[in-house]
Amino acid sequence: MTDDPTRAAEPSPQARELADVPAVEVISRAAVMLMSAAAEKLGLSDPDPDESPYRDLDEARRLITALAGLVTASAEYLGPHAGPVRDGLKSLQLAFRESSAAPEEPGHGPGEKYTGPVW
Repeated sequence: MTDDPTRAAEPSPQARELADVPAVEVISRAAVMLMSAAAEKLGLSDPDPDESPYRDLDEARRLITALAGLVTASAEYLGPHAGPVRDGLKSLQLAFRESSAAPEEPGHGPGEKYTGPVW
């Protein structure tokens, strides 16, 4: 860093690295993070999801809805990644429905306002 106020500060190494990452990779990483977090909140990492200490369907709903919005908005940019990401999203939506004490009708579950009904 310099004391010269006329010189711009050097970007941090972390910022430079992020600037080098293609947008499709950033979107894909965000999707994978949302998927992983939703799976945890559904209790899917435990042998008995109903007994998972991390299970929180309210949180899972938010994560799945955010994932659905991201996938819908960015599908054209994901190229060959779009199919597997959509499949993962659909699996989470179905797992949510199966986990719910009072499952919503198709078209009213998490993220379905973006994806349409999931069967």
